[in-house]
Amino acid sequence: METIGVALIGSGYIAHYHARGLRELPGIKLRALCSLDGEGAKPFAEECGIDQVTGRIGGLLDRKDIHAVIISTPNKFHAPYAVEFMSSGKDVFVEKPMAVSAQQGAEMIECCRRTGRILMVGHMWRFDTEVNYVRDLIRSGKLGQIFKTKGYGIHVNWGPGGWFVDKALAGGGSLVDMGVHAIDTVRYLLGDPQPKEVYAKISTRFGDYQVDDTSVVMITWDSGTVSIVESGWWHPHADAPEAGTQIFGTLGYASLFPTGYKIKAGEDMIETIPEMPERKEHCDQVMYTRQMKHFIECIRTRSEPSASMIQGQTALQIMDAAYESARTGEVVRL
Repeated sequence: METIGVALIGSGYIAHYHARGLRELPGIKLRALCSLDGEGAKPFAEECGIDQVTGRIGGLLDRKDIHAVIISTPNKFHAPYAVEFMSSGKDVFVEKPMAVSAQQGAEMIECCRRTGRILMVGHMWRFDTEVNYVRDLIRSGKLGQIFKTKGYGIHVNWGPGGWFVDKALAGGGSLVDMGVHAIDTVRYLLGDPQPKEVYAKISTRFGDYQVDDTSVVMITWDSGTVSIVESGWWHPHADAPEAGTQIFGTLGYASLFPTGYKIKAGEDMIETIPEMPERKEHCDQVMYTRQMKHFIECIRTRSEPSASMIQGQTALQIMDAAYESARTGEVVRL
């Protein structure tokens, strides 16, 4: 397959990052844009050199010149669109969260296995330089046994509107929007352990909507590590930016954003601050480009993505358990 034809499903903010990443790659042709924005999506299509703009996915399902799709729609449509496209022979990249529930996620996994398609999830922090630096540090054993982490997914004095605060479209609030980044990032840092227990306190403090804007989730992994994840919108302060994580080990401590580590040396601590590439913005384009490059490589080699459907499903299971724990006041065992 010399040229891979790709259709963009959705024309919102994040779709622009994916499109820019794809346009940097050789052998890629953006063939269609499906968007409910109608005329409003045409400037985006023209910028990307896309000839066709449509408001329905139906006309794209049987096109032989479209091999893959990038789904960047409201969360409600992730699972049904992914299943339709995979059933039509297309490989699928779907934004996080993979679906609005683990039940829907299981349906996507079954379809993926039945059809033999590639299904990748938009956990883009797995492709960040600093994230991988800290992951390698943990794997080196320099920090000793990791017993605790703290992670963050918080918007300070800001929060989204539109479909993000519509429970029917989003499935949840800040936990689904921001907490999912912190959950998948810490899991990736720790080597993708399995969750064993989840306990959460979730509430709505800042808006007149039926989704959450405040949550604290505690996850116990099968490794014995305990992770605390805070997420929110409109908060007056955050201890770290999106995906920022603190790692506590028996021999030392590390942090992601800002990135560095300290190692015990008797009664002293020796601190290291590594030199990192300059970031144009916190969620920099380069990791989205790497994410798209990985997706295309997986299509060409028919290999399992790093941010696979299994990783997406695990995040869904944790979030489902967190909402259940907040509802019942009990620990949920997975």
